Amino acid sequence: MPQNVRLLDYQSATINPSTKHYFHGYHQEFVMNQSSSQASVQKRRVAVTLPAGPQVSDTITRVKWAEANGYTDAWFADAGAPDALTTAAALASETSTLRIGVAVTPVFTRTPAVLAATANTLGQLLPGRFVMGLGSSSQTMMENWHGQEFGKPLTRVKNTAIMVRSILNGEKSNFDLDGLRSHGYSQAQMDNPPPIYIAALRSKMIEMATEVGDGVIFNLWPQRALPRMIEHAKHGAQNAGKDWTNVEIVNRAMVLITDDKASARDLFRAAFAPYYATPVYNAFLAWAGFTEAAQTITEGWAARDRAKTGGALSDAMVDEIAVIGSADECRERLIADMAAGIDTQIISPLAGASEADIERTFEAFSGNNFTP
Repeated sequence: MPQNVRLLDYQSATINPSTKHYFHGYHQEFVMNQSSSQASVQKRRVAVTLPAGPQVSDTITRVKWAEANGYTDAWFADAGAPDALTTAAALASETSTLRIGVAVTPVFTRTPAVLAATANTLGQLLPGRFVMGLGSSSQTMMENWHGQEFGKPLTRVKNTAIMVRSILNGEKSNFDLDGLRSHGYSQAQMDNPPPIYIAALRSKMIEMATEVGDGVIFNLWPQRALPRMIEHAKHGAQNAGKDWTNVEIVNRAMVLITDDKASARDLFRAAFAPYYATPVYNAFLAWAGFTEAAQTITEGWAARDRAKTGGALSDAMVDEIAVIGSADECRERLIADMAAGIDTQIISPLAGASEADIERTFEAFSGNNFTP
C-alpha cells in the first residue's frame, strides 16, 4: 500500500482496485506524506487577504505591495467574483515569493475532477507556492446562490479531499463515496502536488481536517474556543499517525487598527451577525459557549429584526472574535494567538472600514513592523 494511504473502517466505498488498494467496505483516506507535498511550511506566517475588491487589478496591486513589504502569504476568500482560483493563476506572473492560498473553495461548487485539474495547473504556475483550501461554505450560499443541496457537509468535504488527492497522485478515478462519483478520470501525476487544507469549526470537522488534510483553516472563533479547537486538531493529526508539528493551522483574523473601537465593533456586527445566523456558524457559536447569544441571533434573524440579531453580539463577544484597537494592541493579540497554536494569520480588515484604517492595518503587519 502506498505510504500516503491508510484505511479506516467506514462504510461503503469503491476505490481503485486497479491500483491494488483495498476497497470493499472501507473509505480510503489519503494521509499527508510530507515528502510528496509542495507544503514547505515556514511556521508563523502573515498574509494579506484577497481579493482586494471587484477589480482584479486592485488584487494585483495588493499582492505586489505585500511581497515588497515583508508579507509571506496572500490568501483568497472565495465567495464570488472575482473568482479566487482564476485570479490566483493571474498572480503567478506578478509574484515570486508569496505563497498563494484559497480559504476556501466550496466543495459543492466544483467536482473533484475539476478541483484536481485546477490544483494541478496552479501547482505548475506557482510551484511550492499554492495551497488548495477546501470547505463546505454555508447552507445559505450553497442553496440560495448555487442551487446545490447542502447535504452532509463533513462527509462531502472529506470525500472530495480524498478524491482530489488521489487524482493529483496520478491515479485513475474509481470512486462512489456517498453518492460522490468519478470513474475513469486521470491526469499526469505531480511529483510535488499542492497541499490540501480544510476549513473547520467544530470538533468532528477539525479532527477530519487534520487527519485527511495537510492543514486546517479557522475562522470567526471566540478566544475561549481556541484551546479546544487546537486540541481537536492535534487529536486528528495523531489519529492519522502524523507528526503534529507538521500540520499547519491557518486563521482568518478579522482585524482593524482604529481609534474608534465602538464603530469598529458595529462594523463587525453588520458584517458577521448574518454569518452567525446560518446553521453552521450558529451551532459553532453555541459550541464555543455562547448558547444564549446563538439562540437570540436565530430568533432575531427569523423575525427579520436586525437590531436584535446584531445586538446579541455584545462588546465582550466581539472583542473575543475580532481584533480591534491600536497597532500595538492588535499585534499583541495576534502574537498571543500564535503562541497558543495559530501558525498563519490572514490579516482581514473589517468590511466597511475607511481606506485609511485598512491601509494602517496592513502596514502594521508588514515586515518592518511585525515579527510573528
